[in-house]
Amino acid sequence: MAIYGLWVINKAGGLVYQRNFADGLAPLTSNEYLVLAGTLHGIHAITSRLSPVGSSSGVQVIEGETFKMNILLTVTGTKFVLLTSLAETTADTVLQKVYDIYSDAVMKNPFHTPEMPIRSEGFDTRVGTLIGTGQT
Repeated sequence: MAIYGLWVINKAGGLVYQRNFADGLAPLTSNEYLVLAGTLHGIHAITSRLSPVGSSSGVQVIEGETFKMNILLTVTGTKFVLLTSLAETTADTVLQKVYDIYSDAVMKNPFHTPEMPIRSEGFDTRVGTLIGTGQT
């Protein structure tokens, strides 16, 4: 079981935070990460409209041959994306904890501008501790 990376995508589809935690992901440039985030944002918007019955919040899991992407959509439209191994079973719990850290360390920071890149050492440290030590 492994967590490979975390992305935070703002409500406009811009990548505001990206961090890799384990080997296994192809090395990408910052522009490639931005394009992937925008593409995922579009896919998420399309899938939220496809529900044949009632409303949908969009895709929550995308599974490939060697990895999974779990997506947590917040009420403000921010998306938290966790890239994991197929065997990872704690992704939903980890995403909720990351969102809690984001709410506490980023959104309570009077110097942070919403929808802009996250430049919070406290957020980065706490996320690293959460994911780096087995999701405590």
